[in-house]
Amino acid sequence: MPLAMNREVFITCAVTGSGATQDRSPHVPRSPAEIASSAIDAAKAGAAVVHCHVRDPDTGAPSRDPALYREVTDRIRSSDVDVVLNLTAGMGGDLVLGSTDAPLPPGAGTDMIGAESRVAHIRDCLPEICTLDCGTMNFAEADYVMVNTPGMLRAMGAIMTELGVKPEIEAFDTGHLWFAKQLVDEGVLNDPALVQLCMGVPWGAPDDLNTFMAMVNAIPDGWTFSAFALGRHQMPFVAASVLAGGNVRVGLEDNLMLDRGVLATNAQLVERAVGVIEGIGATVIGPEDVRRKLNLKKR
Repeated sequence: MPLAMNREVFITCAVTGSGATQDRSPHVPRSPAEIASSAIDAAKAGAAVVHCHVRDPDTGAPSRDPALYREVTDRIRSSDVDVVLNLTAGMGGDLVLGSTDAPLPPGAGTDMIGAESRVAHIRDCLPEICTLDCGTMNFAEADYVMVNTPGMLRAMGAIMTELGVKPEIEAFDTGHLWFAKQLVDEGVLNDPALVQLCMGVPWGAPDDLNTFMAMVNAIPDGWTFSAFALGRHQMPFVAASVLAGGNVRVGLEDNLMLDRGVLATNAQLVERAVGVIEGIGATVIGPEDVRRKLNLKKR
């Protein structure tokens, strides 16, 4: 297939995530003030979009407290830095089964709530973008399942569309793209859609180039996509996504290291991505260009 390089690329910085990384690097932000500050620094470094989770300020454990999202949102919006705000809506679909001999009742860590509750902070904060994890999958740990049923996704997607918030379809495997196209065909999501290809997340799509290009080739014409991979493959996938016609995501949610033995900040990862993108002849675009490209509503 011919090279379909993207010449105008936007960078998303995934600022903190919900993984158990809070004690592995002092740069992983915990409090709303730290998350907002890190997001603002990433924007100054060249990120047009910041993707935010929230954490318990004391423990660093992942949280879905709407008040924490509200504080992060207000801090970012009241700063003198313009950036597109992307909030996760992935929390609240966590199923932890019991042992293989007695899987029920569900174990500690299970957090299953309804569609309206899962997007309560989206309704309150009205970010320009929010994520929609477009499928159920086994997710790294032995007995943990990330649960996103077709009915739940239809309900959440309809709320996002009604609110005028752009869903970012998180596709962890090819079937997730298949269902995303179904949601657009049904009118639950608007066409053209926005997709984030999530590569190398156990046990979704592996981060080899053949699988990546299979995912890229499954995206309908006219849709916009971005991609990321975990750990040491984060920067190689910056180049791969641009060369395949996409945009990029970096940040501490997906990778803690700048170099071997060197812990990164979000701003440093964005700066490194800018260098890769410009080094292969593309231009990094800013938030206003992203809003025009994706038809976003600035709040």
